[in-house]
Amino acid sequence: MPHLKTSGLNGGIAFTAALFLLVVLIPQAGVAQGKRLPAEEFRLAAESRVSWHDPDLAPDATSETWVKAKILGFNDFHGHLNGASISGRPVGGAAVLSAYLQSESKQVEGRAIIVHAGDMVGASPPVSALMHDEPSIQVLNLMANEHCSAKNLYAKRCNVVGTVGNHEFDEGTQELMRLLYGGRYQDTDFLGSDWAGANVPYVSANVVIEETGKTILPPYVIKEIDGIPIAFIGAVLKNTPQVVTPSGIAGLRFLDEATAINSYIPELKAQNVHAIVVTIHQGTWQTNFGPAVRVGDGGLQGQIIDIVMALDEEVDVVVSGHAHGYNNVLVPTESGKQILLTQAFSYGTAYSDIDIVLDPVSGEIVEKSAAIMTTWADQGPGLSPDPEIAALVEQANIAVQPMVDRVIGVAAEDIRKDSNLAGESTLGDLIADSHVHAMDIDFAFTGSGAGGMRADIEAGEIRWGELFTIKPFGNTLVAMSLTGEQIYRLLNQQWVGRSRGYFLQISGLRYSWDAKRPEDDRIVEILDAAGEPLDRLASYRVGIASFHASGGDGFTVFEEGTDQVVGPLVLDALIDYIRSLAQPISVQLDGRIKRLN
Repeated sequence: MPHLKTSGLNGGIAFTAALFLLVVLIPQAGVAQGKRLPAEEFRLAAESRVSWHDPDLAPDATSETWVKAKILGFNDFHGHLNGASISGRPVGGAAVLSAYLQSESKQVEGRAIIVHAGDMVGASPPVSALMHDEPSIQVLNLMANEHCSAKNLYAKRCNVVGTVGNHEFDEGTQELMRLLYGGRYQDTDFLGSDWAGANVPYVSANVVIEETGKTILPPYVIKEIDGIPIAFIGAVLKNTPQVVTPSGIAGLRFLDEATAINSYIPELKAQNVHAIVVTIHQGTWQTNFGPAVRVGDGGLQGQIIDIVMALDEEVDVVVSGHAHGYNNVLVPTESGKQILLTQAFSYGTAYSDIDIVLDPVSGEIVEKSAAIMTTWADQGPGLSPDPEIAALVEQANIAVQPMVDRVIGVAAEDIRKDSNLAGESTLGDLIADSHVHAMDIDFAFTGSGAGGMRADIEAGEIRWGELFTIKPFGNTLVAMSLTGEQIYRLLNQQWVGRSRGYFLQISGLRYSWDAKRPEDDRIVEILDAAGEPLDRLASYRVGIASFHASGGDGFTVFEEGTDQVVGPLVLDALIDYIRSLAQPISVQLDGRIKRLN
């Protein structure tokens, strides 16, 4: 285990948002009954097992020669090395998650493959982000068995496989490759110049280099269980360019997920591989449980369902992610093959316990079942966390604590990220105002919702770690010139092509909008700080985070901005602004955004 060094703790990508405590519709025997369950009961219901067996097996077939194994899936870890709580119960954390996975592996005498479905890193808490997420990759290394090594990532007996999510691209392709294959982080020395990268393989079939058409990572890896080959194919959502900084993925192309995955099936069949698992960073929410659940029930629809239904019938299991939700369902392909789809919430608070049975003669998966198990830290394996991973996490916590605990200010009451019906929030107002305070601009815009503001500011002392949680992406502010007409088009982009509005938070201007108007013409009027209508022909200086400045989240009007000037980090601007205010600070909604209908 590399020793954690503390020099240069001045940046990174993180978030420590509290776990979303679910309150959802729960079915009885797979049919929604309208009963609402709190988070703990929801998790217990998720343990309901979904099963399938090959209907073509002879009635007198015996399982005595079959090989029993496990696929242990998790997703959207996001550097959550420390545990959290659900309904007051301790849950998760890297050491606890590892303890559960080790326990499951022992049940099948080591015949288990650990699979993660992307976003292992990125948008991470300071304990991982301030170390450039190297501790989180080291967690994977410590979960790996003796057959895994950086020198032979594709060893057939190595027990871990991963794929990339959209957040693996937060700091660009070059940083992703450094994290996986080793090297120093720019000119700083965090874990030391001997950082060797991942000891386990990452696979991705649908991210290619535009110039060559070659994948940036191997599209698949073949593992063996008792000599039976199993292929693991990776993929990430094809609309990744819309949710990451475009400059970070310049020169890359993201292909249709199902098409890319299917293109490798003939190659695998030619190698006599007939058991195939897909690990994909794309997903949905499922709100009902049990073997009676069918596609279309309980929100079981959307892109991941369309992808799975379009997969080749050779695919057996899909481990998914991205939605931070629950999935455990059999999805029929166009040919009628039943593919087992799972997703295990997020942050290491759960895992997909997938049991498979392999026919050593045909190499096929003849039985499969899954349950989504929560990693409770107060029972079972959770009472004996992995000691080596626990030591790593302790070192990381000690290293970042001085910075995380710094007091920046005091909040008189909670400052919330949730917006009112018009689209305005108190936290959004504060952050947008900090942009204006930091730069010589007329107006400011900032992202909102779960992606733009990751947590609330709670009443009391405001600590650096809390602000790092809210704005974790290491974006800089960018000032540019836009005309009044461009600003009208920009604000209308909050609805264009979206299933629901994505509201930018604003400062220095006010506007009204009408939900009954067409999506590309909902802005009724924009007023400047003096209450005067915006001149559509005039030029104004506006500020925005670099992610949106380059067209992120579909706000392409920002790409038209001229005379661009780079300012401070978004986080630093927020910190400086809070320090400049009279303490304790208080933020009240002031009607910057007005909804007419």
